[in-house]
Amino acid sequence: MTHTLFPTRFGGALTAAACAALLTACASTTPVLDANFGNAVRQARAAQTLNPNASANRDPVLGIDGQAGAAAQDRYHESFKSPPKTFEIINIGGALTGD
Repeated sequence: MTHTLFPTRFGGALTAAACAALLTACASTTPVLDANFGNAVRQARAAQTLNPNASANRDPVLGIDGQAGAAAQDRYHESFKSPPKTFEIINIGGALTGD
């Protein structure tokens, strides 16, 4: 009669328990994280939106006509093509230079 470390009926149970323990290490926590992914951004955007239904308002903007608006938009776009000219600042009352 040979002696083993574990009896045969417990050996199979021990092997099954070891396999189950190893498989739980492969379990992913991402379903929990994925369910809440982007909530912070959505909450921040909702908190910063004054009127969520603003896009449904089809009334024209009052206070500026089409020609003035188009000219302002053109000036805005042109300002990126050539930056405004800089000017030199005269240093009045500045530090004295050497003798």
